[in-house]
Amino acid sequence: MNKHGQTALKGFAMGMADLVPGVSGGTIAFIAGIYDPLLDSLSALSGEGLVCARRGKFKQAWQAINGPFLVALGVGMLTAVVTLAAPLHWLLEHKPVMLRAFFTGLVAASVPLVGRHLSPWNARAWIWAALGCAVAGFVTSLPPLVQSTSALWLMGSGMLAICAMLLPGISGSFLLLILGAYEPVLVAIKSLDVTKIAAFGLGAVMGLLAFSRGLKWLLATHRRPALATLTGFLVGSLQALWPWKEGVRPLYTHSDGRVEWLLVNVSPAPMEVWTAVTWMCVGAAVVWGIHRWGEANKQSS
Repeated sequence: MNKHGQTALKGFAMGMADLVPGVSGGTIAFIAGIYDPLLDSLSALSGEGLVCARRGKFKQAWQAINGPFLVALGVGMLTAVVTLAAPLHWLLEHKPVMLRAFFTGLVAASVPLVGRHLSPWNARAWIWAALGCAVAGFVTSLPPLVQSTSALWLMGSGMLAICAMLLPGISGSFLLLILGAYEPVLVAIKSLDVTKIAAFGLGAVMGLLAFSRGLKWLLATHRRPALATLTGFLVGSLQALWPWKEGVRPLYTHSDGRVEWLLVNVSPAPMEVWTAVTWMCVGAAVVWGIHRWGEANKQSS
């Protein structure tokens, strides 16, 4: 497979992860070995690429932002969103234990892959990791807000969610869930509601341009503390993916009559334990496969 085809497949994996509350596409980008190139390209959109475009040097602008890489990645992510939004939504409704178990294994296996970049660990790294774990645990324990389908609300939600999607361990879709925008965005995608999709997309682009440069600077100047914090994010986010949950009180009712419940973690059902463990192992195998693929690409390039 050529280079752009591989990038598109990695984008597809990122898009699939971003659709599930509790999983970050940034995690997939990191373990697939495209995280730094992604930040370089995104930060260039509002930096060197924009400067060249204003001067009419469009070829140089295309090169500055690594256009082919961004297009291939974007095509892969868009394909995942369009083709998997409905199936993943169905799985969340009808097979939540299986789906959460799969992504629990995926995120858990990602922890050592991110953490190994800090070897050897010192006291300062552990402190930053503990802080990241606490922040992620707090954020993912917040109850969802009442839903809103306002275009302005969806735009603001898009700005915040895209920032989270860039961070390994912080799930943009879970942030959408907390903001009450997850269901409206999925429905808009499935029904091809152009107005709501455009509002969310505009917010995402604005957030992307503003956040990517700051994140690139942070990783360039304070890489060890940043990576330690991101490792903590991954660990803290696992509580949101605990496969067994129970609704304790209704939050709101959807237009089709379905009731959205506030979920809390509960003890596993004995009959479901081994099924869940199997799916956790599958998720872990997938993430290690993506990691090995990324490492092989680095060695061959």
